Amino acid sequence: MISVNDFYPGLTIELDGEIYIVLEYQHVHMAQGQATVRVKLKNLKTGNVIRKTFKSDEYVPQAFINKREAEYLYKQGDEYYFIDNESFEQYVLTEEQLGEAINYLKEGNTVSVLFYEGNPIGIELPTTVVLEVVETDPGLRGDTVSGGSKPAKLETGLVIQVPLFIQIGDKVVVDTRYAKYVERA
Repeated sequence: MISVNDFYPGLTIELDGEIYIVLEYQHVHMAQGQATVRVKLKNLKTGNVIRKTFKSDEYVPQAFINKREAEYLYKQGDEYYFIDNESFEQYVLTEEQLGEAINYLKEGNTVSVLFYEGNPIGIELPTTVVLEVVETDPGLRGDTVSGGSKPAKLETGLVIQVPLFIQIGDKVVVDTRYAKYVERA
């Protein structure tokens, strides 16, 4: 059990039978009332983000998550297959377990598979990935009214805003936390 006063970003807790990771927390003390801790939590199984308020004297069970490096192999139906880089054991995760991470998965990418009580529950992506642009409009010179960017569809189906000079076939570095263009690869 861990006190809610000891929360920090990245901490994993168990709440109502689900595993959550703490994204943000704020300790709030009212003038004459009891102090509270406001927390923004992300469900590791579904990807849903919730906000919850705890009394400062509450305790919650801490969830211990293990990570193993694995390579993404392929997709079959709504199942995604990964192979452990050390033991060569295969793991299968569903689209529901992966959530938005499917927009960044490319065969051969290395990710961290998250395990809770020996079962894979999701993945942790690297901060950036390199993806190829498969569809975008040609950038017209002088067309900077829109801030100098245009939408581009990447090989995984993800659509992001890129600078006007990016063309079809270019490889771009994408920040997986914010789904934003970083640079040309």
